[in-house]
Amino acid sequence: MKLPIIKHLANFIEENDQDYVIETIETLEALTEVPSLKDEELDVIGELISNMYGAIEVDKMIKEGMPKKEALNAFMKRVLGSIDT
Repeated sequence: MKLPIIKHLANFIEENDQDYVIETIETLEALTEVPSLKDEELDVIGELISNMYGAIEVDKMIKEGMPKKEALNAFMKRVLGSIDT
C-alpha cells in the first residue's frame, strides 16, 4: 500500500463518490479471473485493489469526524501494525 495513492484516492472519493471506487474494485477483481494473466500483472492489480480499499477505509474515518491527515496516519499505522505481527 502506498500512502500517496491512498491519499489521492481519498480525495477522489471526497470530490466524487465512493461508488466509483467500489465499481472499479469489482472490475479489477473480475479481471483477476483471466487465466492468461501473469503473476506480475496479478500483483499490480492486487496492489491497486488494496490501495482502493485503503482509501475507502480512510474515507470512512473522515466521515466519522477524524481529520484527513489523522485518518491517513491512523490507517497506515494499523496496516504497519498488522504486518509486524
